[in-house]
Amino acid sequence: MSCATTVPAFWQRQPKLPLPVMKFMGARVEAALASPRDRALLVWPTVLGAPGVRSAFPDGIPEPELLARALPMLAPLGIQDPGRAWAEAMERMPGTAERGPVGWLPQRVWDPLASLVSLRLGVALLATLGQPEDQRYPLGCAVTLFDSALFHECHDALEPLWMGSEGEPKTGFQGLILLAGGFHHMQVHNAGGMISLWRDALEALEPFGGRLDTHWGSVDFRAGAEAAEERLDWLSDYDGERDLAPLWSLSRPSWELK
Repeated sequence: MSCATTVPAFWQRQPKLPLPVMKFMGARVEAALASPRDRALLVWPTVLGAPGVRSAFPDGIPEPELLARALPMLAPLGIQDPGRAWAEAMERMPGTAERGPVGWLPQRVWDPLASLVSLRLGVALLATLGQPEDQRYPLGCAVTLFDSALFHECHDALEPLWMGSEGEPKTGFQGLILLAGGFHHMQVHNAGGMISLWRDALEALEPFGGRLDTHWGSVDFRAGAEAAEERLDWLSDYDGERDLAPLWSLSRPSWELK
């Protein structure tokens, strides 16, 4: 499962998001990774924050319109009653939205970055679709999130697998987490974070020969490791002053689940 043939929307420099916005997205992504049914929690911010919705309904989207726009995203999850799904989402996570003059608006914590949150959670939702909904689900999501350049979310998918593993697999998962973390630091142009995490990642992953075999499938991470090595070479004489933009023109990392 790989998105490596197309350039992901997030394969570029990203702004460093405020902690409350990160927590808002993280709570929903972690729930979606823990249970395939909870992917529905990603749908509502995706709709509410979409630029077209904000433009068409500046004072809030009426609930019937909200439900109608959500239904095509909910149907692939096996959910045919958007009204019930909306009520459940607001009961579990009331900070999703607040009432405007005529309908629902993004809650004020994430409203200033609504379009970015919408896109990010929408891409995360797509990354979770088509995954086997059994014990293989978290690893499948992790690989697709990595290939979608959602490196922070990839970490969220891998962490429970790392915590539940022992021996060599645990070391391997730690290496994959560090590898993804290095690319997250690249997105915010943190050279020190890139160098530190990629060095540790490559050291942890070196014994595996480019492939980590697990109970849930095998991850071929060679292209991701090679992309990190290429960037470490570029950064070997980094003086803290050079523009880091050329890092984006180097080979793009990918993983493959086999």
